[in-house]
Amino acid sequence: MLRWALRILGPLGGARALVTSRCIPESISALIGIKDSEVDLSAAAIIATVNKTCKRAEAKGPLPAAPADLLANVAELQLLIGLTDLDCRILEFAALIHSNTLLDEVGELLQNLTTQKLVRVLAVCLGRAEPAVQDALKSDSALGRTGLVDVNRAGLVSLRYKLDVLSEAFVDRLLSAAESPLSLLRESVVPADPGHLALSDFSHIEQDLRIVRPYLRRALAERRRGINIFLYGEPGTGKSQLARVLAADLGVELFEVANQDNDGEALCGEARLRTYRAAQSFFGRRSALLLFDETEDVFNDGGLLARSTAQVRKSWINRVLEENPVPTLWLSNCVACMDPAFLRRFDHIIQLKIPTRQQRQRLAQAACGDLLSADGLERLTQAEALAPAVITRASAVVRSIRAELDPSQLSAAVEHLIDATLIAQHRSGLPMLDAARLPTHYDPSWVHTEGDLSAIADGIVSAPSARLCLYGPPGTGKTAYGHWLAERLDRPLNLHKASDLIDCYVGNTEKNIAKAFAEAEADQAVLLFDEVDSFLHDRRNATRSWEVSAVNEMLAQMERFSGVFVASTNLIDGIDQAALRRFDLKLKFDYLLPASAWALFCAHCQQLLLGEPDQALRTALAHIRVLTPGDFATAARQHRFRPLTDANDVLRALNVQCALKADHPAQRIGFV
Repeated sequence: MLRWALRILGPLGGARALVTSRCIPESISALIGIKDSEVDLSAAAIIATVNKTCKRAEAKGPLPAAPADLLANVAELQLLIGLTDLDCRILEFAALIHSNTLLDEVGELLQNLTTQKLVRVLAVCLGRAEPAVQDALKSDSALGRTGLVDVNRAGLVSLRYKLDVLSEAFVDRLLSAAESPLSLLRESVVPADPGHLALSDFSHIEQDLRIVRPYLRRALAERRRGINIFLYGEPGTGKSQLARVLAADLGVELFEVANQDNDGEALCGEARLRTYRAAQSFFGRRSALLLFDETEDVFNDGGLLARSTAQVRKSWINRVLEENPVPTLWLSNCVACMDPAFLRRFDHIIQLKIPTRQQRQRLAQAACGDLLSADGLERLTQAEALAPAVITRASAVVRSIRAELDPSQLSAAVEHLIDATLIAQHRSGLPMLDAARLPTHYDPSWVHTEGDLSAIADGIVSAPSARLCLYGPPGTGKTAYGHWLAERLDRPLNLHKASDLIDCYVGNTEKNIAKAFAEAEADQAVLLFDEVDSFLHDRRNATRSWEVSAVNEMLAQMERFSGVFVASTNLIDGIDQAALRRFDLKLKFDYLLPASAWALFCAHCQQLLLGEPDQALRTALAHIRVLTPGDFATAARQHRFRPLTDANDVLRALNVQCALKADHPAQRIGFV
């Protein structure tokens, strides 16, 4: 090391920069033999002293060895990744220029180094030919391929910054007591924690798993190169958990490229790529997978006006994706940041969506079923935007304070945490359950419609594909029939209101419609669109392009959907004619007939513990011509805060509600 410093001062001309600075550090003075009384020597005298000291050092024979720990660790790396003898000497030199104060100070004297000048510096210091050094520093050499030593080609800087190393932590470990080569990457590439999910938790991507599992298994067995899988989806959808599940299923180790250093500071894309390069070489002979999370650090770190790290190194990235020996799982929150030239090099691209309703129910049951009430579990199941990570985090928080909560508070606590997270994510909070349930009193025979609703359900059981349009005044039982039909078919119900589907950004409404159909297909659920008139306008009256595209998307999805689709509307006249033709059956739900109204009246009086109503009220009830099942439900809700004391109160409440309806018969006023 001292000989290297003297060669920088002497043959490489560092002494000239030293005398120009007129300030000789004490460590350099001691190295070249200048006493305190001689620091004011002339420039010529100082250079002469340096040259004399260099000649004496060179006359002593071979260079002294580097520190023993450094030599031992570099020797281990040489065996692991196939470094040449020159590669080892360059790595040792780079480690010491980044760790030894004297060598760093001397190296600072060589400013404005070009790449070619760096080659000469190393050639002189190490006593090697320049062409050999130049080859060792190429990007496709062993040092360049692993990222252990890299040349900063971006500017003219001093020796330390021109000759870059994998990381300062890596250098510290190289200089420490001999370790296993893999431990040199400790904290840069770490063993991934075991996951807490199973393959069954990813049944919503079963088709992808049928491909990727045998593909990775075969690739590992045959040691194929260039195996890369891209996983993307919203935060919390289980991408990293899927990576852990795949590794466990394949019976291999999973190592994760860290995204922060020892001090908790975020690593830039360039630093993470270098660590990844080293890991590919270090783990190339192991049966393992690599996990590169948050790939935005590499593929989308350039901002609006600058190119990303991947785009700057496009040819190198392409080569990495074609030649990497360790299969890699790349994770991202979105796919939009990816250059198509990169995407086409991935073997398989998997989108992790928000799980389906059935899947959410299983996840919620597994994560916190012992904490949730039946209603709480149902609310989580109904939340369309709820990601698995939100469920597991809320569960962990409540479990940590479980002993301090009353058992009756556990479900409310979990629901509160999840609701707050959803709202903070600009999502709808957990839904109320009244709208998501079948009414307590429901009998399809009470509904006033032209068809036999029970017979229609029986027909769908035998031919489980149907498209129904239910129309009529509000409250007549259209949505309730969707709930009842789903129960009759023993299928889940995926209910979407217009507000869930319509988006202010162009194209998003179409995406939401497609997503709703896809989820219903995956769930094998009855799909119900409420207030479908809000986005299924007649295209002949459209004034904006997105109004047409939303209808087109709806028609296309209806054609492809193989399940049961139910659309409800209060305003059928404005619905697109082509859409109406695609419904197998259009059923009008009208106001209750007197017999049905009386049956429902009696049922609600019993529910409210008001006893059997007097038959005298039946005639009065029959005079309410615009009565719907929804009116009874409203009266029952009022009872919670304004108690109804008898059947007469129920009748009065129904009269008040119906009097406000636009098609209620006008009351006579004036003289008779």
